[in-house]
Amino acid sequence: MPPSPSPQITELLRAWSAGDQTAVGQIVELVYPELHKIARKHLYHERPGHTIQATALVNEAYLRLVNIRHVQWQNRAHFLAVGARVMRRILVDYARKRPKAARVDLADDLVVTPDLDLDLVLLDQALETLAGFDARKAQVVEMRFFGGLTAEEIATVLAISPQSVHRDWGLAKAWLIREMRREEDSGPATLAKD
Repeated sequence: MPPSPSPQITELLRAWSAGDQTAVGQIVELVYPELHKIARKHLYHERPGHTIQATALVNEAYLRLVNIRHVQWQNRAHFLAVGARVMRRILVDYARKRPKAARVDLADDLVVTPDLDLDLVLLDQALETLAGFDARKAQVVEMRFFGGLTAEEIATVLAISPQSVHRDWGLAKAWLIREMRREEDSGPATLAKD
């Protein structure tokens, strides 16, 4: 599926930021296929028989996105990054409500060994810890894993180079895997800054 026309979305996002509420519907219409693809990707890694469907996840994310106020939207990638964060919150909230923690397969992007299968709530907690001392690396993980954004798109949102995104991704990935595998809570690990 080809990406949405970025210049048109950027123009609509600026109109929305300026108060044009009619722009929201047009934005969602243009990026809905991408949001749905992100939702399907997340649900693919969830347990079989998951009760939330991709369409319901996108609709819930849409309801939350349209209620966000005072955001100076930059472009399509920025919107998808925020959409990814919203979907992450929805899935984590859903996982916390279930009696058994949701398991996710971190796909090839976060896998050190092919059989790595981690708890979504645990991933969220590790990301929160990482964000506490290196927000940028946490944002890179969130946008790449939860949003499916490319290194170039993430670089645009964060105003850094794609090489910095790759470097942050590698360091964050190693730290998260180590943090999540720790059997006993002996305090947060540290991560060297660039």
